[in-house]
Order: sequence, then C-alpha cells, then structure tokens
Amino acid sequence: QVQLVESGGGLVQPGGSLRLSCAASGVIFSINYMGWYRQAAGKGRELVASITSGGNTNYGDSVKGRFTISRDNTKNTVYLQMNSLKPEDTAVYYCNAKFPVVGERWGQGTRVTVSS
Repeated sequence: QVQLVESGGGLVQPGGSLRLSCAASGVIFSINYMGWYRQAAGKGRELVASITSGGNTNYGDSVKGRFTISRDNTKNTVYLQMNSLKPEDTAVYYCNAKFPVVGERWGQGTRVTVSS
C-alpha cells in the first residue's frame, strides 16, 4: 500500500546544514498535506514544518527562519532544508502525509544529531 520513506539524516556540526527527504510510494493520486515532526529523547513528538496541497506552510516557533519545507509533486516528495542547526535540533525526524481516501501515513523516521 502507500508508504513513506525518509532519508538524509546524519551527524552534523552546530551551524551546519542538512536536507531531509520524504518520498511517498504506491498508488497515489494526490496528497493533501505533508509535514515533518520530530521527537527528542524523552520528549513528545512536535511539529517542525508542514505544507498543504495549496502551498500554505507552517513552522514550529523554534525553527522559523532556519528551516524551509518544500515539495515536488511530480516525485511525491517533501523536503526539509535545515540550516544553522543547533544541538537542540537533535531528534528523530518523522514524515507525515494525509491522502484522500487512503488516510494518514507516517514514515519510520530518520535520526539527526547536531554535535561538535
């Protein structure tokens, strides 16, 4: 069925940049919503950024001005460009998408570690 696969995580130094990708696979006719969430050790999952089919974006307060979400409809893929990374950005990042009829899906997560 429809699945989400994240990639691009890894280890980066403070102040560095990283680009995450989330690709949806399967029989897909449209995607209403795609977003990135993160969960740090011992904490709950929080919204990082989201984008609707109409192009409206939303960002968590802690990442505004540093992260940018975008999508490529021809590839059914959403991206998260992360700049000026801080140690507090360390977390597992999860992709989320909402599809007509099919409903909601979550990716397995990709780990981002910001450390010197």
